[in-house]
Amino acid sequence: MLFNSLQFLLFFIVVTLSYFSLKWQGRWILLLVASCYFYMVFQPSYILILFLTIVIDYIAGIWIERSSGRSRRWLLILSLISNLGILAFFKYLGFFTENIAGLFDFLDMPHIAETVTAGANRVFVKVLHIFGKSGISSYKDNMSILPIGLSFHTFQAMSYTIEVYRGNQKAERHFGIYALYVMFYPQLVAGPIERPQNVLWQFHKTFAYDAENVKAGLMQMAFGLFKKLVIADRLAMLVDYAYGNPSEQNGLTLLAATFFYTFQIYCDFSGYSDVAIGAARVMGFTLMENFRTPYIAQSISEFWRRWHISLSTWFRDYLYIPLGGNRKGEFRQYLNMLIVFLASGLWHGPNWTYVIWGGLNGVYQILAVLRDKLLSKLGFSRTQPSLVTSPVNDRESRKSPVRVVINTLITFVLIMLTWVFFRARSVGDAFMILGRIGTLSFSDVIHSPMNAVEMWFSLFLIVFLLIKEAFVFSIPTRNTVQFVLLFTVITFVTYLFGVFSSNQFIYFQF
Repeated sequence: MLFNSLQFLLFFIVVTLSYFSLKWQGRWILLLVASCYFYMVFQPSYILILFLTIVIDYIAGIWIERSSGRSRRWLLILSLISNLGILAFFKYLGFFTENIAGLFDFLDMPHIAETVTAGANRVFVKVLHIFGKSGISSYKDNMSILPIGLSFHTFQAMSYTIEVYRGNQKAERHFGIYALYVMFYPQLVAGPIERPQNVLWQFHKTFAYDAENVKAGLMQMAFGLFKKLVIADRLAMLVDYAYGNPSEQNGLTLLAATFFYTFQIYCDFSGYSDVAIGAARVMGFTLMENFRTPYIAQSISEFWRRWHISLSTWFRDYLYIPLGGNRKGEFRQYLNMLIVFLASGLWHGPNWTYVIWGGLNGVYQILAVLRDKLLSKLGFSRTQPSLVTSPVNDRESRKSPVRVVINTLITFVLIMLTWVFFRARSVGDAFMILGRIGTLSFSDVIHSPMNAVEMWFSLFLIVFLLIKEAFVFSIPTRNTVQFVLLFTVITFVTYLFGVFSSNQFIYFQF
């Protein structure tokens, strides 16, 4: 069910009003049933996959808590393998099979390549028949039938068993509450990826109606839909046009489309997070912040402390630190950073474009650390302007407005260049786009499906967004009259200028 649809509006109203009319025993049942319906609107049969992972992790959590020694570790490993196995099968089977087959072809072993491909395809098609996907004949169609939000709820389920293993979370005995932890409809499809310590206890509480929570939640939802419908979907017109056939575009058009995509993906994804967090807050639940004005970051590392916070902290806590973090020497630190960002890229999708996108961000981080250490050895101040500012410099660089602007602009440009790989359909397209941007001529003219008014209006919206997020951190809602006025204005502007084409949120594919 899309947040930007009338169906969701009716769903939200009915579920929320019913929620406050029930006692605790009825509330969790209502939310679980509503969440199942919310997910099944997309793909009914894949609710079985969610149910399977829920049962596995629920049992695993209890057994892990009861066990000791090596048994606990093996139970955790089995739980993680089950979750990652389902994710790998549905999301990465085609990607891995094609690359393995390509390797055997390169080694001049075509028969093995054909065997690998045919075997994987037979297994994939047979499993899909179980879920009623009899029309699928090849795993090459995998992305078209991928269970929606699979990466998100898989990572959330994994965080539960890991935290139980670490002793930071007691195993949940109430099966319905644990199922709701995984299925909670606001963040089921595209996050935030929650931790059990933050959410599970909330499902055991009975939240009374709170007018302040309702106003704040509705305002956040309204502005989230504004970002999606008015800004993101408008910018998508030029982005889809240019990236849909980049070979026919000049450098200036591709540069403009890349600039627009930088804000499209932010408004699309943060808009979803705003609606999710706001919908939960209306009912009294608190979900973690997922974005914190990322495009005013003064370094790549600061950007990743502000962008998709729930995922970046997940990789930090469950991959980077367990690998050794920065505790096992410089080489291991750099290797661990690169592994984390490559894994982050692969998490986003089975395509080398995502892997390169993640790798570039990892290289940025490594270069920042190397640069700081070199400057320190040479006796230079670590606050000198440079390509990438490390976390150590962030506080100091804010003392100089000039350095703030320079570092922010450089960081923005570096991030914008990585988005080319994220958006391009193939690695070849990405390099072609970067090549044309690098050789653009001032005589180029932007070719766009948008007219001049739409283009200038889009630029105005981007400036408005930056000003709002840089100087107004929250919209006041305590005064009821002020809230009604602002909410009405935002809703009216969204209705008047929104692009209502039922565009799916970008991160639904992950």
